[in-house]
Amino acid sequence: TFLEGKMVGALRKLGADYVVDTNFGADLTIMEEASELVERLKNGGQIPQFTSCCPAWVRFAEIYFPELIPNLSSTRSCIAMEAAMIKTYFAEKKGIDPRKIVSVSVNPCTAKKAETKREEENAAARYHNDESLGMDTDISITTREFIRWIQEEHIDFNTVEESQFDDLIGMETGASIIFGNTGGVMEAAMRTAYKLITDKEPPPYALTHLEDVRGMEGVKGQLFNWVMT
Repeated sequence: TFLEGKMVGALRKLGADYVVDTNFGADLTIMEEASELVERLKNGGQIPQFTSCCPAWVRFAEIYFPELIPNLSSTRSCIAMEAAMIKTYFAEKKGIDPRKIVSVSVNPCTAKKAETKREEENAAARYHNDESLGMDTDISITTREFIRWIQEEHIDFNTVEESQFDDLIGMETGASIIFGNTGGVMEAAMRTAYKLITDKEPPPYALTHLEDVRGMEGVKGQLFNWVMT
């Protein structure tokens, strides 16, 4: 059962003034990651480029394979990017003092908790030149913690009225939709990179095998051809 509307409604009942979709941040991540890949290919940068949107993978590489750090994309995770947008662009458009914003992330990944404490996760504070803003994401809770919170507040989830995400940073593309699937980040980045290089949508033959990168059956490969100009 698709419960997005009820989850948004529950967050509003718990006191959220605004609820925004992480897919907006996923689109930002894909655009930045694809742009960086194109830049590396054109100018002889470090290849291969590894995605950096998973904080658990990034920390694993930092600890056990530091030689791979130059291969990591410099792009932040979708949640981290959106959190920075909330305390900058979103706050400015809504006329909200960013110092009064408490940004709460709800997601299924426990590694996001550690990510919020990384020293570089204070882009909004650097943008405003105000250290009092603290970290971009103030609180990160898992979906299980979200469920327990609902129960502790004695909210009957079955009767929660459905609600929609706030629309200021609620727009999304198909690239962000497949972001959470296995292989989805690579597929979205390759599609976007192709568009950036050729200014055209990928032809059907270029995407013939992209579906194969999804799933859990071991490591899979993909050959994607384009002409660099």
